[in-house]
Amino acid sequence: MSNPGQSRQLRCGESLFAIFNCPLDNKMADAWSHYNYIVYVMEGRKVWHTAHGSYDLKKGSCVFVRKGACIVEQFFDVRFCLMLFFVPDDFIYSVLTSKSTPLFKSAKQFDPLIPIDSNPAINAFYQSMITFFEAVMEPDAAILELKFRELILTIADNPANGELLSYFSTLLKRPRAVSLKQVMEDNFCFNLKLEEFAKLTSRSLSAFKRDFERIYHTSPGKWLMEKRLNHTLHLLTNMGKTVSETAFESGFKNTSHFSRAFRQRFGMSPASIKLKWAV
Repeated sequence: MSNPGQSRQLRCGESLFAIFNCPLDNKMADAWSHYNYIVYVMEGRKVWHTAHGSYDLKKGSCVFVRKGACIVEQFFDVRFCLMLFFVPDDFIYSVLTSKSTPLFKSAKQFDPLIPIDSNPAINAFYQSMITFFEAVMEPDAAILELKFRELILTIADNPANGELLSYFSTLLKRPRAVSLKQVMEDNFCFNLKLEEFAKLTSRSLSAFKRDFERIYHTSPGKWLMEKRLNHTLHLLTNMGKTVSETAFESGFKNTSHFSRAFRQRFGMSPASIKLKWAV
C-alpha cells in the first residue's frame, strides 16, 4: 500500500476495529483511547510520550498500548504508515479463556506501552491483513473477528512476550475490575475530562467520583491540579522544558491557565522559577 494519504478502517461491531493509515500531516498531538490498541509500524517513525516516559517506534516496531492518553510526536522528514488494532479488555478476556495452555503470571507493574516480539508468526499476521485493507469490498464481520482472535492468540502463544502475557493474566483474574489508581497515575498529565477518566476506569461519572474520593480523600479536580503542578515544576527545573512545552505536557488547557495556577501554588511565575533554577 503505497499511497501516502491512504487510510482504511475495518470494523467488526462497536468495539473491534482495525486501521491502516499513512497520514500526511506531521505534528505533536494529544491522543487517548478507552480501548487498548496494538500498533505495528510499517514505515517511518513516531514517538509516544506518556507520564512514565517516551517510546520511540520505528519501522518494524510492534507494541501493545494500554488504554489511556499520550502525546504522539511525528517527524517531518519521514513518511509514516501503521496498522492499529483496537481491542477492549472484555474481548481479550473472552479469547484467552478459550486458550488451552495457561499464561505466564507475574505481579509486576506494567508500562503504558508493552513491546510485542516480532516473530515470524506475528509478521505473517500483519502481511495477511494487507489483503483485507486493499480489498474493494469490506470482509465479513465474522472473518474480521477471527483475525482479531488470531492476533491475540498469536501474541499469547509466544513466551517472549512475557510482560504482555503477565498483563493478560491479570485480565483473567479481574476482566472488569480496572485499577482507578493505575489509570490516574498513568494519565494525570493529559488534558482529559472527568468523564473520560471515568470511562477509562469502566465507571459512571458518579461512581468514579465516589471511588476516587474514597481512595484519595480529596476531589479528582484538586488531586489533578496538585499532581499536574508538581509535574510542571519537575519539567521546568529538571527537564529544561519551556513554559509552553510544560503547559502542553502537563494537561493544562493553555499557557495562561497554567501560569495563573502555577503562581497561585508556588508564589512565582513559571518563567521566574525557570530562570532562578538556571542561575
